[in-house]
Amino acid sequence: MFFHLTPPTAVILDKNIELINFYNVVKNWPDTLIDDLKKHQNDKDYYYRIRALDPKSMDAVSRASRFLYLNKTGYNGLWRVNKRGKYNVPFGRYKNPKIVDRENLLLVSEVLQNTRIGWGDFSKALDFVQSDTFVYLDPPYHPLSETANFTSYTSNSFGVDDQFRLAKVFKQLDKMGCIVMLSNSNTPFIYKLYKEYDIKVVQAKRTINCRADKRGSVSELVVRNYI
Repeated sequence: MFFHLTPPTAVILDKNIELINFYNVVKNWPDTLIDDLKKHQNDKDYYYRIRALDPKSMDAVSRASRFLYLNKTGYNGLWRVNKRGKYNVPFGRYKNPKIVDRENLLLVSEVLQNTRIGWGDFSKALDFVQSDTFVYLDPPYHPLSETANFTSYTSNSFGVDDQFRLAKVFKQLDKMGCIVMLSNSNTPFIYKLYKEYDIKVVQAKRTINCRADKRGSVSELVVRNYI
C-alpha cells in the first residue's frame, strides 16, 4: 500500500526487526547495501551458511544484505521464523534470482526519504495520527481453519487475543477521525470483529503453498471505516 500510494510523508511500522532494519538501510545507505549484495551467491551451501548467521551480531548493512539475499533466494520469497526467532525457510533453487536490483533500490530509497520508519506493535500507530490521517493495517491473517499452520513472521505468534487488540485499535483510530483500512482473512471471526464497518471481499493472488494446486487467487477481506 505504501509503495502504491508513495505519500509525501508517512510513518511505517512493523514488528519484524529485520524488515525495519532493511528499510532504514535502504533509506540511508543504498549504495553501500548494493555493493554488499554483490558478494552473494545463488548456491545451496552458501545459502545455508548465510541463513545460519545470527543477524544480531551483524552491522546494519550486512544484516539488511542478508535479509534481501534470503528473500530473493529462499523458497517462494517466504519470510518465516521458528519460536526461537530463527529464519527457517529452505533454499529456493531459482536459476537466476535478481539479488542486486540497483535501479529499484535507489527508487525505494528516494521514496523513503520523508518517511519515518519504526519498529513496534500496530498500537504505536496511535502515537502518530491526527484527524484525517489515513491508516492501513496489514496484520498476520487469522487462520482459515483450526488446522491451518504457519510458523511465525516474528518469534511471537499473532493469535486471537492480538486480533481483538487490533480491532480495538481500529475502533480507537475511527473515533479519532482517522481514515482506516485493514486487510485480513475471509473468516466469520473477522466478519464479527468488524461487523459495524464496511467489509468487502476481494481476490488476492497467493503463491505460497506446499501444494501447487492450492496456489492462486483467494478471497480476503478489506475492512474500512469509510465508503
